[in-house]
Amino acid sequence: MRKAAWAATMMLLATAAGAQPAEPAQDPQRWPATASPPAFIDAASEARISALIARMSLREKIGQMIQADITAISPAQLKRYPLGSILAGGNGGPYGNERADAASWARLVGEFRTASQKTGAGIPILFGVDAVHGHSNLPGATIFPHNIGLGAANDPDLIQRIGVVTAAELSGSGIDWTFAPTLAVPQDLRWGRSYEGFSADPALVARYARALTLGLQGPLSGGTILPADKVAATAKHFVADGGTLDGKDQGDAALGEAELVARHGLGYPAAIETGVLAVMASFSSWNGVKAHGNRYLLTDVLKGRMGFAGLVVGDWNGHGQLPGCTPTDCPLTFNAGLDLAMAPDSWKGLFDSTLRHARNGTIPMARVDDAVRRILRVKARLGLLDAPPLLRADPARIGTPAHLAVAREAVAKSLVLLKNNGAVLPIRPGARVLITGPGADDMAMQSGGWTVTWQGTDTKAADFPKGQTIGRALADAVRAAGGEAVIASDGRTAAPADVAVVVFGEQPYAEFQGDVPDLAFRTLSGEMDLIAGLKARGLKVVSVFLSGRPMFVSPLINASDAFVAAWLPGSQGEGVADVLVAGRDGRSPRDFTGRLPFAWPADARSPITAPLWPVGHGLSYASATTLGPLPEAPGVDLAATASEDAYLVRGKVMAPWRLGLDSAITMKSVDISAQEDARQFRWADAGAMAIDGPPVGLARHATGGFALTLEWRVDAPPAGPVTLAMAGGTLDITAAARAAVPGQLGLLEVNLACFAQAGADLAKVGTPFRLAGPKGLGLTLRTIRLAQPARMPPCPAAVAR
Repeated sequence: MRKAAWAATMMLLATAAGAQPAEPAQDPQRWPATASPPAFIDAASEARISALIARMSLREKIGQMIQADITAISPAQLKRYPLGSILAGGNGGPYGNERADAASWARLVGEFRTASQKTGAGIPILFGVDAVHGHSNLPGATIFPHNIGLGAANDPDLIQRIGVVTAAELSGSGIDWTFAPTLAVPQDLRWGRSYEGFSADPALVARYARALTLGLQGPLSGGTILPADKVAATAKHFVADGGTLDGKDQGDAALGEAELVARHGLGYPAAIETGVLAVMASFSSWNGVKAHGNRYLLTDVLKGRMGFAGLVVGDWNGHGQLPGCTPTDCPLTFNAGLDLAMAPDSWKGLFDSTLRHARNGTIPMARVDDAVRRILRVKARLGLLDAPPLLRADPARIGTPAHLAVAREAVAKSLVLLKNNGAVLPIRPGARVLITGPGADDMAMQSGGWTVTWQGTDTKAADFPKGQTIGRALADAVRAAGGEAVIASDGRTAAPADVAVVVFGEQPYAEFQGDVPDLAFRTLSGEMDLIAGLKARGLKVVSVFLSGRPMFVSPLINASDAFVAAWLPGSQGEGVADVLVAGRDGRSPRDFTGRLPFAWPADARSPITAPLWPVGHGLSYASATTLGPLPEAPGVDLAATASEDAYLVRGKVMAPWRLGLDSAITMKSVDISAQEDARQFRWADAGAMAIDGPPVGLARHATGGFALTLEWRVDAPPAGPVTLAMAGGTLDITAAARAAVPGQLGLLEVNLACFAQAGADLAKVGTPFRLAGPKGLGLTLRTIRLAQPARMPPCPAAVAR
């Protein structure tokens, strides 16, 4: 960053940290005066773009400003609707296959690109994806730790190399644009996207913004295009997505402009000066005004004061949240400064309405031409305006040994040692080791959200054959050092052991699905009992905690001899073994170098005001000392913050409940009335799904006229019996499932008293929902909760035990 801009920003940060008088009106002068590199807008390219714009019809111009998702458009439709960009969202894959290979991705991109070149001026489409920790849509790709782990590494050189690898693998599958890096500075870790932030330290975020942009794009130079193994980067989400009240996703950042600049805006000047080609507007608001419609931020600040010359893209139908707008009609967002609207499933209506608004002057032609120019600048830098357009497709670049080595290094550098009493780590050569816990052999848990699918809940080890789960990597390392290792996720094994490594933590989530009421880690898999049982057997216990944020786990830290914050390390579990397991010479290949990127909570309250450990804390083998008992009081009423009567709300499993599926059932997130607000399930064979958690008492609900209420849609009617159970009482709901109108959202209400009559113990309900069905059944569930129906329906037939 330029010295003057950096100094000004540092002064703003110092001011923002203290007490401030009321701020005067908004003033762009508070923001750093910076600009995109001159190479971004060289004279020859600008003249070429001007000539193109002069030849384009209004329909073609409007088309450049609309982006559709692959699940809602076909290449053939570009003949009538000449859109400028296509994306693949978190649950979209080529030809309906979420696990398609790189060649399939390249083929799909090629089909859209060829179709776009046959319309009007023949301008090829931009194709974008969320590659947030490697090319994470693609099985077999190199998957890095999520950003929170990379923040713990505090290594800009590593981050730049990660950008190089990610760009090589994205471009290797034909894709030319990633919606990364995320430059959020999360303040309240209840936010479900906290793991997408590198750190609470804005200065580290700024260093990483520069490094990752440079790795993804390479340096810009006048008159030249990005190489074939580079992609366009996107700084996001502008601005203060990590500063919302109570950590609510898509919420409101209620703060002064000085703090907005100094804490949440610091990464953007670094990215802009490095030449980032795109900036994404945030879903969130600043002082009540949504970023997608904030002309002051998008035009006066970003494009004006900060001199950004690239394109400003929206987020998933984010324009539809503006006052007076819908996903299919929103002139306000373009007039505010958005250049390219992400309209995944609303693109056709938005195209028609935007064309109408441009024709009648609601959107001025100067604004249309400016948006198109910015989009074409990006396409020019990617070589898409050349004849023929630069081809980005080489599947041989996917998952190479050199790329996997970078990911393994990143995992090792991300680990933070918080306790090592008795020097139980590193695990000695020749040791007998039990590897256990729900995350011991679980690729989904260690990779987190945004892995193959949006939520990442169904990620399997088979998706990454060149990777290893943490448990298997540890076992291999222990055996290589002359020891013995057994993996038993539930701890049940008769094999003798000296040390137990317990891998546990949060289940995968993404975005608002990860919003939580407090920072308490709720042990839904009996982790405390597991550790206590291991200690009772005389074993030393090493806990490896997988999470997308620091959490209140003091009771578990106290119960463990050693405790490691491993974040969400991704596919290369060997990086964990490199630090935890000593070789035959008694030395670990690597020491702990990771340090906390966020403060660690002393209790479950958030925001954290009195941390247990500050940002930057972390032990090494040389520095570890004995850690005494930690206070275990959570500071909040955990029963009050947990939901005892809501289990699935708008597609999100509510804390402290957990959704489990038999292997015959597949699940994906789908849209009903909002972005991915429901979950769709399909039965490849007979099986059951269940929601379980710590037991709650529902007897008073039963006497109070409550029903278990399912907001559901039957997508494929059952060919056999369907049962619904709670706490051991099972009812036959086959008739209801067959009576439902296929494809139509409906309501199923079952009196809690019906479950009691069927044998349920409502005084202690650990499984409030269990649904079993036959092969071929298809259901979509939006909400599962207790409610009081206006008219209680009769009981379904009970199923004998």
